Amino acid sequence: MDVKLKICGMRLPDNIQAVTTLQPDYLGFIFYRGSKRFVDGLTPSFVKNLPAGIRRTGVFVNEELDRVAQLAVLYGLNAVQLHGQEPVKYCIALKGLLVDTGIALIKAFGVDEQFDFDTLNAYANVADYFLFDTQTPDHGGSGKVFNWSLLENYKLSKPYFLSGGIGPDSIEQLKQINDSRLYAIDINSRFELAPGLKDIDKLNDFKHKLAI
Repeated sequence: MDVKLKICGMRLPDNIQAVTTLQPDYLGFIFYRGSKRFVDGLTPSFVKNLPAGIRRTGVFVNEELDRVAQLAVLYGLNAVQLHGQEPVKYCIALKGLLVDTGIALIKAFGVDEQFDFDTLNAYANVADYFLFDTQTPDHGGSGKVFNWSLLENYKLSKPYFLSGGIGPDSIEQLKQINDSRLYAIDINSRFELAPGLKDIDKLNDFKHKLAI
């Protein structure tokens, strides 16, 4: 598959260094204190000095605008992922604060049978990418897959990340998705030995199979 790979929930320096040897396209760092993968142990200089070809992504949930902008610059982020209920006006204001930084904006949405894809229309001109995750009360991290056939209701041209319970056994199902808008696969909990501790062998095997 010709898609990017995002490995999210990184928080342990030695493990992060090992993951960078796999050269994923994106690494995700969660700045939400309610997450078991909160980045409290990572210094800005460590994150900034990761290999330049890997796009550093900060995940935020209903955070104060100024704090998102400050942390994005402090940690040298390449992308900001908004994973809460951030309204359009919030996204517009954040883009204003990040103007001229080159930092991309990813707006995440939890998808279930009741999700109204028309909600996305208002965000289309401000978000650089959408991210579709499994709808949960805990803002992702459920390890569960949503019904991907619901993506047939997505009518915009905006590229998207696909997230939510994707694991080592998801390759064949992923390869059945014939959608040029599918930009990246976002993986996390199903490749872990413990929260934030990634299984390098599983990641390497998945990345190889995804590419063939």
